[in-house]
Amino acid sequence: MSAAAPPIEVLRLADLHAFYGESHVLHGLDLRVGRGELVTLLGRNGAGRSTTLKAILGLTGRRTGSVVVNGREAIGLPSHRVAQLGVGYCPEERGIFSGLTTEENLTLLPPLGSGGLSLPEVYEMFPNLRERRASPGSRLSGGEQQMLALGRILRAGASILLLDEITEGLAPVIVQALGRALAALKARGLTIVLVEQNFHFAARLADRHHVVEHGRVVDVIEQDRLEASREKLNQYLGV
Repeated sequence: MSAAAPPIEVLRLADLHAFYGESHVLHGLDLRVGRGELVTLLGRNGAGRSTTLKAILGLTGRRTGSVVVNGREAIGLPSHRVAQLGVGYCPEERGIFSGLTTEENLTLLPPLGSGGLSLPEVYEMFPNLRERRASPGSRLSGGEQQMLALGRILRAGASILLLDEITEGLAPVIVQALGRALAALKARGLTIVLVEQNFHFAARLADRHHVVEHGRVVDVIEQDRLEASREKLNQYLGV
């Protein structure tokens, strides 16, 4: 039997450098992600994982190298143009509009593509949001705010999701709900790049794990090598 064809590449970072003012954070980072894959960026705090997500969208200062999104070089594009290539970003601080209702948050963004989830589909994935659809963002719990931040980019039709620490500080029941949501989105063919400190949460979802140190990817661990690489991963992550 012939091996399955590799997924179509939708995101490629090559020799990516990124700066905040005079601070040089990414030092030639390389990353390739195929359509429908879920990959993680693992590493200690300050390794450059969150900066990688921001650099894809042009939310850092100066950046050099290459960022190819769905076949289009994006290194010189402003952030809103990168988003229009199908990139959705959930920052660690979530960034919802606290004065708007849940439903207003979900319907505010212009579409990025034709494959966005409908409101009923978002509410089916996150029943809490249906119950709180008339509540302002400021009245939602942390877990509900995280669901709203994710639901908002899904409504807009993003096909590549950049997710930064989406489980941080959340109750286990909410973490489980987010895990089910990511598994369902992956099954729909969405591409996900996940920065996550909760390795137990990330381990069962990802196709492969990229270890980031000092602004570079220093190791790539495929899912089928995960158990054999536990000791090495613990050394990388300082567990």
